[in-house]
Amino acid sequence: MDKTTTIAKIAQEPEDRLLLARILDKYEQTQRKNIPAVTAFLSPRERQMAQALLHAAGVRTGYAFDGGYEAAERQVLIFLPDWAEEPDGGELAFLRADFHGADSSLTHRDILGSLMGLGVARERVGDILVSPHSADIVAATSLRDFFLREWDQAGRVKLTVTEIGRDALCVPQVQRKVIRDTVSSLRMDAVVASAFSMSRGRASELIAAGRVHLDHVPCLKGDKPVAEGAVLTVRGLGRAKLTGVGGLTKKGRTGITLERYL
Repeated sequence: MDKTTTIAKIAQEPEDRLLLARILDKYEQTQRKNIPAVTAFLSPRERQMAQALLHAAGVRTGYAFDGGYEAAERQVLIFLPDWAEEPDGGELAFLRADFHGADSSLTHRDILGSLMGLGVARERVGDILVSPHSADIVAATSLRDFFLREWDQAGRVKLTVTEIGRDALCVPQVQRKVIRDTVSSLRMDAVVASAFSMSRGRASELIAAGRVHLDHVPCLKGDKPVAEGAVLTVRGLGRAKLTGVGGLTKKGRTGITLERYL
């Protein structure tokens, strides 16, 4: 395998090459030393690229993704030595920041901002799960003691941080709005317009501006076909999933069902 050529074929942006090189380095470390190796947290788009890279390298087994819970958006990639059938669970740390009080109200942005204010790189923190009076985070194990010692405030809100178990993670229920509509075709611009209640022209503008991702990958083509199960993300507006494609109406339009995440 020519590492440089393989990475160049899969990378979508210039900075992706460094990420993919680091992933291959972790894989080679496990092969060379026969010990587990763990990457930084990967976004859904980065996971797709990582899987494409491993497939191109002929790696089919001996690795796993883990973000702390089944539907985690950000996950680490764990390479396993030949003596391990699955990760031992010690690759991640789980912490809860409580912020009780009448005036205590924090958002995902508030929590993330407080972590970045401590000098923590985003890639070392997984999902941030915010509840009314607490926030659970998944992080690299190496950050556990640092967070317990240093993370005591988010903005003006005082935090009480404790370590919790994986099973204690409080995963907020995702609210979805079901949309049933018809489109002239399953083109990207038509489906985006339906999902986000806008004109097809406006959808085309957003796509051309690079603000729309299809299955976590930037898409600049308004005529790109969208398949059932595809995830559409519009920067600043949110995310939606095409959950169903029906038959044609009498007017030749295609019935679709979408779930928009609120």
